Amino acid sequence: MSASPIRKPASLRAAAPSRPAVILGVSAALLSPSVLADEAAVSLDTLQIEGRAIDTNPYAQPGAPYKARVSGDARHAEPLAETPQTISVLTKTQIEESGRTDLREILQAQPGITLGTGENGNAFGDRYIIRGYEARSDVFVDGLRDPGMTIRESFASEQVEISKGPSATFAGRGTIGGAVNSVSKQAGTEYDFTKLKAGFGTDDYRRIELDANHRLSDTAAFRANLLQAYEQIPDRAPADRDRTGYAFSLLLQPLEKLELLADVYHLTAKDKPDLGTYIAPNGGTPRADIPVYLQNQDFLTADVDVATLRATYRFNDGLRLSNSLRRGSSENAYVTTGARGMVRGANDSAPGIDTITLSSHNGWQQVDYLADQLNLFLDTTLAGKLHKFIFGAEYTDSQVLNGVYNGLTAPNNANANCITGTGTAKNAYCILDANGNAIGNIGGLMGRSPNKGLWDSDWRIKTVSLSVMDTVALSDQLEVFGGARLDRFDYRNTVQNTGTLAQTVYAYDDNLWNFHLGTVYKLTGEGNVYLNWSTASEINGGESDLGANCGYGGVCTVNGDPTLVTQSRPEKTTNIELGTKWNLFDEKLLATAAVFRITKDDVMEGLSANSYTTTGTLNSGRNRVQGIELGLSGNLTEALSTQFGVAVMTSEVLASVADPTGVGHTLSNFAENSAFLQLHYDVTPKFAFGGTVTYASERYAGQPDSAAAWNATTGTYAYEVPAYTVLDLFASYAFTPKASVRLNVANVTDEDYYLAAYRSGAFTYIGDARHANVTLSYEF
Repeated sequence: MSASPIRKPASLRAAAPSRPAVILGVSAALLSPSVLADEAAVSLDTLQIEGRAIDTNPYAQPGAPYKARVSGDARHAEPLAETPQTISVLTKTQIEESGRTDLREILQAQPGITLGTGENGNAFGDRYIIRGYEARSDVFVDGLRDPGMTIRESFASEQVEISKGPSATFAGRGTIGGAVNSVSKQAGTEYDFTKLKAGFGTDDYRRIELDANHRLSDTAAFRANLLQAYEQIPDRAPADRDRTGYAFSLLLQPLEKLELLADVYHLTAKDKPDLGTYIAPNGGTPRADIPVYLQNQDFLTADVDVATLRATYRFNDGLRLSNSLRRGSSENAYVTTGARGMVRGANDSAPGIDTITLSSHNGWQQVDYLADQLNLFLDTTLAGKLHKFIFGAEYTDSQVLNGVYNGLTAPNNANANCITGTGTAKNAYCILDANGNAIGNIGGLMGRSPNKGLWDSDWRIKTVSLSVMDTVALSDQLEVFGGARLDRFDYRNTVQNTGTLAQTVYAYDDNLWNFHLGTVYKLTGEGNVYLNWSTASEINGGESDLGANCGYGGVCTVNGDPTLVTQSRPEKTTNIELGTKWNLFDEKLLATAAVFRITKDDVMEGLSANSYTTTGTLNSGRNRVQGIELGLSGNLTEALSTQFGVAVMTSEVLASVADPTGVGHTLSNFAENSAFLQLHYDVTPKFAFGGTVTYASERYAGQPDSAAAWNATTGTYAYEVPAYTVLDLFASYAFTPKASVRLNVANVTDEDYYLAAYRSGAFTYIGDARHANVTLSYEF
């Protein structure tokens, strides 16, 4: 980047402890305020060029591109170092240097987050699990919910914020384990630049990005972000990923006190998906040598279009009103192939021989939504204390139409080539011959002719929300934050039998009350301790892609009676978190530590643990997740930057009517230990290198919000996803202040690793094999 000036705001600074002392003993720095100095001089508000790096991210700490100073959500009234909650922020610079681009691969590397898989009734797309709890509907863009299952990219993101723990006062329903907020790149009058990036690499990797911000005047600016990217899945071609996108934003200040910001976003993703391998039950390991089996007709596509208009009016220094209006739509469609281990039947030409068979999985989804969020920010003095009030009102109307594809080959048609089970005729698609070798032309085996079928679920929810939050400094050392939110929702889910066209309507309405209370006690100018209590609620049928499939988040009722859905109560979650934050080295490094406990009550349960069903029990489950999380972000020295996090957690099912044998077991898709480390070291002003290490302990497949699948005979979990450690490296060289090159090598040791598995052991997602790319950057 060019040496454009960055405005550095005035703030109280303090003399930092020595860097070696903190590097050798971060825990001591966290727990021992005596090593920290008292408050020192005041730094004036001046324009200056930071020697560490130039970063146009307005939320990053100047001179520390891996450290975010504030949240992109203005409702977090205080800097992140003074916010009583674990909020992990991944800045634009850190994301770009890591080499990750899709939001899914960015988040799966973060501690405390795992991935979930898809299936016919559970759509394929981005699916996250935060601190053990489903979060696939808890993804936000600039503070507004981004509904539906889809594919998300980072080319238009300034930073990605991961709020850990219940966040309902900010985000509304859901957000049981946390929420993800992607903060968009927006036009600004402070900079004028055009940046072009072109990447090329192994596996036919190519990626071109353009980011241009131009000042039209002192009160107007325009920004454009463009993307074209393609890559084959390493070692799994012809499986691939294809991305095309654009994001435009326009900033206008027609009046001194009025600011208007309009933006549009579009992404088209066209993938040929590889659904991975499978795990043999009861102690089996994922099969590493599975042939590429995706069929010629397979696809996974997503089209996203969003338009947002924001208006902010500043009445005075202590009062401002902002409104965000958004209209969005997306389409997600897929025809995919799964694989699993089978044994050829007695009537097959090679009876008793192990083989791999294929299965079809498909669906489509159309999402339309409208959201309007109004916030009034009021800073005022009451009883001699400064209060920072935020009064909020929000309206959302989201509709999700789901359906399936026809024209998919049935297991008993002419293309079937082997016999499994007790069949007497060919009933399966085997990709291994009798000798265990891959057959020819695997991609043409099933011979599908997919065509879009009728809808089977019409999901709609309208919500009106009111909230109030306040941050008040009771003394120079003690600050208190409190918040309350009411969500009034109207839920309607129409499920259609695509054969008979009979429709069943599940409808009800309710109120959700949620609260948040936190205290921050400042030990010194750099460090504090905090205590945080928060709640969250999820409604019955809150997952829009599942219709009446109770077991995965669809609507639950008793004995299939739709009228009984009104008897359900919201699932309730309570969180308690004790933590400490230290803003070190002239605020260039943030160190955090927190212990937490999340308890979820009134959990909806499907009575059948092995199949989708409308029959369930209402509010009969209970579970808990607790642990400790540590983090570092920023500069360790003038030359060394880091993004580090580690989570050590345990989970336990406390009560279950649907599966009483699971009480005491761990939750499914839950990694007890996980860690991420990224380092960047400037060897010279022009040359730098670094890398990332990602670790996740073993996880066990199963149904969400339930105990991991268990084999009572062996007394072990049925499907284990093994632990893994993956190393990535990067190096960069600046030819001039405007031209540079970066090399990324991912999975340097070519580790065989797996990210998630379905409850039957199928869809065991394979982590990308070793691959490399070079990115050339030039600023005009």
